Parts: sequence; C-alpha cells; structure tokens
Amino acid sequence: MYIRPFDPWKSKLCTCPFKYTLNVYTGCDHACVYCYITSYIPNAFRVRTKENLLPKLERELRKFDKHYIIALSYSSDPYPTVERELGITRKVLELFKKHNVRCMLLTKSDIFERDLDILSELKCAVGVTVTTVDGRKAKLLEPNAPSPKARIRALKRAKEAGIPVYARIDPIIPFYTWEDFDETLNALSFVSHITVSTLKLRTDSKKRMLAKFPELMEKLWPLYETGERIGGYYYLPREFRFRIMKEAERKIVAKGITFGSCREGYRSFPTCDGSHLVPP
Repeated sequence: MYIRPFDPWKSKLCTCPFKYTLNVYTGCDHACVYCYITSYIPNAFRVRTKENLLPKLERELRKFDKHYIIALSYSSDPYPTVERELGITRKVLELFKKHNVRCMLLTKSDIFERDLDILSELKCAVGVTVTTVDGRKAKLLEPNAPSPKARIRALKRAKEAGIPVYARIDPIIPFYTWEDFDETLNALSFVSHITVSTLKLRTDSKKRMLAKFPELMEKLWPLYETGERIGGYYYLPREFRFRIMKEAERKIVAKGITFGSCREGYRSFPTCDGSHLVPP
C-alpha cells in the first residue's frame, strides 16, 4: 500500500486529526541538517522513485474513502530537485483530480508553482516550511532546498490562484532561527494558518548539528540534557518550550492567523496541521 494512515511513530504528543499520507519518492535531497528521516530511511538524502507507483496508486484511489485527506508528504518532500524533470508528483496530483481526492501539500520547494493549474482545481491546501527567512542561515540548515524567498513567492502565487495556504515555521532553534521569528512571521503574514515546532533531536541529527554548528550546540545541548526524552527524541525542557510556544502563538494570532503546534504537548486551534483549510 502506498496510501497509509498517518501515524507519526505513535507519538503521544501528536494531535493531528486522522488523515492519510503518501510519499511520492523515497528519500529527500534537501539534506536538512536537522532531518528526522535519516533515523529510519537508509540513504535518506538520496532520492529514489517507487516501482509502478502510478498504476498501483490509481488502484488504491478507486477504493479510497474520499471523506479523508491525503497529505503529501511527511517522510520525503513531494518536490525534490528531480521532480522538475520527472514530474511524478504532478502525475499524482492529476490522479487526485481524476478521483476527487482531498489533499494537503507540504514542501520546502518552489517547484509546486508549476502545478498551480492542477492544484487550483483540487480540494486542497498548500503549505511551505520556512525555518528562517535569513538566506544564509537557511542555506546552512537546508543546503539543497530552494531559498525561503523562492518558497514564499510561490506560496503567494498559490494564494493568488485561490488556493488555501498555510506554513510551518519549523523547527524553531533557540539562539538561531528563533532570533528571526518576527521577520519570518512577517514574510508569511498572508497565510491562513501557521504550525510551529521546536527542534527535536535524534542521535543522528544531533551528530550532524554538532558537526556543523559546534558553537550553537555548545549553548543548545546543555538545554537538551536537562530536557525530556520522548519517543526517541531529545526535547527542550517543557517550560522552555512552552515559553517559545506561548510567544509564537501570541504573535501569530495577533496577525489573524490560526495557530498550531506540532508534537509539543501545547495547544492548537482549530487544528495543529492546518487540515481545516482543505475544502470539504
């Protein structure tokens, strides 16, 4: 089965409404330093196609309950670099249109702008993740992803096309991206929903962060050592995280944007993931 119930590793802090997910590709070449998929996908930063994806997917869609949402995607970006050439995600969207599927799209790319013609005819919401609008910091954190400015520009065009749009400011990294939060939020002030989440580290992502950001981690890691271990992740201390969540929520809501938090044990309204934006 390519369409699977979304189950974020049975995290006790996940508050997502029930939905399905589909990863069009295996792996992601954006190679984000903080990425979590390296803990369960071999060669995670090398993108691979899936054998007979489109015919198998069409068979699954014929039986799929159209009340539910399919999210693209949480374990591989639906728009890796090779999508410009292969167009597999575009073909998946064409199948969604054919079978009247409700969907959410989340990406760190601007390639989806190519597909606005199809997306504008779907029952969907489109979102981008912007960790920071600081181009230099973003390049260090997400070396192969398109620039934050390119992502935001494409998302504005999606809104102009009449598509509901949302964003994730995620992960929030104290002493680094949190310093740019106001500027990042201002750049995304046109969206309808924003989900935030603090940096959660696994053993592999911790090693990459230590290697690339030794001075930052000198300040950060002591906080994680006094924080929590939840579902195989190192979390910042609860009180520290909640101060960030509360401040982020205040600023987001003040702009008339709905607020969500991801796997924090904090509140969200009306949904954590923005799925309330997908038309019924």
